[in-house]
Amino acid sequence: MKVRAPSANTRYFEVKSLVREGQLHTICEEARCPNIAECWGRGTATFQILGDVCTRACRYCFVHSGRPDAPPDPLEPLRLAQAAAQMQLDHVVVTSVDRDDLPDRGAAHYAATIRALQRKLPEARVEILTPDFLGVEEEALTTVLAARPDVFGHNIETVRRLHPRMRGAKASYEKALWFLQRVKEVADYPVLTKSGIIVGLGESNDEVVETMRDLREHGVDVVTIGQYLQPSPKHATIDRWVHPDEFRWFREQGEALGFGSVFSGPLVRSSYRADEQRHAVETGRGAVAY
Repeated sequence: MKVRAPSANTRYFEVKSLVREGQLHTICEEARCPNIAECWGRGTATFQILGDVCTRACRYCFVHSGRPDAPPDPLEPLRLAQAAAQMQLDHVVVTSVDRDDLPDRGAAHYAATIRALQRKLPEARVEILTPDFLGVEEEALTTVLAARPDVFGHNIETVRRLHPRMRGAKASYEKALWFLQRVKEVADYPVLTKSGIIVGLGESNDEVVETMRDLREHGVDVVTIGQYLQPSPKHATIDRWVHPDEFRWFREQGEALGFGSVFSGPLVRSSYRADEQRHAVETGRGAVAY
C-alpha cells in the first residue's frame, strides 16, 4: 500500500497549524492514521477530545495508555468549534480516548463539544465516535443524545472470537452490540449509527460477515472495514494482508445485509471520508470500496 506524502499544494499545513494553535488532539496523529496527508490535505481532521491518555490498552491501538493526570479541559469544546469553523467544515467528526477515571466517563464533555459545534457551525453535521462509557452507559447515552449528534459511532473493532484478546477484559463484544442498539432506543430523533471492523488480526472472512450480520441485526446503519496496520513492535502482529478482492466481497456482503453504507478497503478507517459515508446513506448510494 502507498499513501501520498503531505504536499504544500494542499491544505495539510493549514490544518496542522489550526490544530496546534487550538491546542487540540486528533486521532489522525495519535493513532498514526495512514490517511492523514489525504484528509488534512482536503481540509478535514478527526478531533480527539478528553486528552491524549487512554485508560484502556487495546492491542492494536497506538494511542498512549495510562492514567490521565488532569480533568477534561472545559475550554476544549470552544477551541475545537473555533478550529472547525476556521476549517469551514460541514461535517465534523469527534472521537476520544477512554476515560474510565471520570464519574461520567466523559459524557458531559461530549455533549458540551457537540453543542459548541452546533452554535458555531449551525449548518454542519456532527458525528461522534465514542467509547463504551463502561458502567454508566444509560446515563451517558441520555446525556450525549440530548445534544443530538447526527451520527453516533461506536466501533466493535474485531470479531467475537478475538474480542477478549484484542480489547481486554473491560470490553465486551455483546455489550458493544447492545450499546449500538440502545443508541436508537434512547434517542428521540432519527440518528445514524455506525461501527467499524479491523481485518488482519487473525479473523476469517466468514467471521467478518458474521460480525456485520450481528451489527445489522442491532440496527447499525453504516459499517467500515479496513486493514490493520501494526503501529509498533509492541502491538499485535499483522496476521495477513487482505486482498482488495476480499474487501470488495465484504462490501457486497454488507450490501446484501442491508446496510445503508458500507465503506470497505485497505485504508478505510471509521472517520475516513465520513461525510461521504453519511451521504451514501441519505442518497441510497450504499456500498463503496476503496
